[in-house]
Amino acid sequence: MYEHILIATDGGELSEHAVDQGLALAKALGSRVTLFTALSPFHVYSIESYPEGDQRAEYRRRAEARAEGFLAPARDKAQALGVACESLAIEHAYPHQAIMDAAREHGCDLIAMASHGRRGVSALLLGSETLKVLTHSNIPVLVFRR
Repeated sequence: MYEHILIATDGGELSEHAVDQGLALAKALGSRVTLFTALSPFHVYSIESYPEGDQRAEYRRRAEARAEGFLAPARDKAQALGVACESLAIEHAYPHQAIMDAAREHGCDLIAMASHGRRGVSALLLGSETLKVLTHSNIPVLVFRR
């Protein structure tokens, strides 16, 4: 049915649940997975001119280390289940677009991700990457909620 599942995570508790559920699904279906996270790009908000190269490199190093901090345990879980797995961390200003691009570029036929289930004003103000993926993806999306 689904041969390659992209599991999007931001390292939070709900995403961890989605990773666990997505890996269980992949195991049951005999699918392989790509674990994915989007890194926020480095932004400089200053009108002063100063060299930012070191700051950008340090920011990138920290962002990649943070991502690896939750991708590595997810890879370990996949390995323990016998699920073929790769992982990706891509810098992109729009996480929902990064998720869809990665799924398409890696030949995924299902995107699995968590939803916080925000409603009302908080949903309006905070937005929802999951909702954006649901409304814009040509690839089926499976949403896990607690």
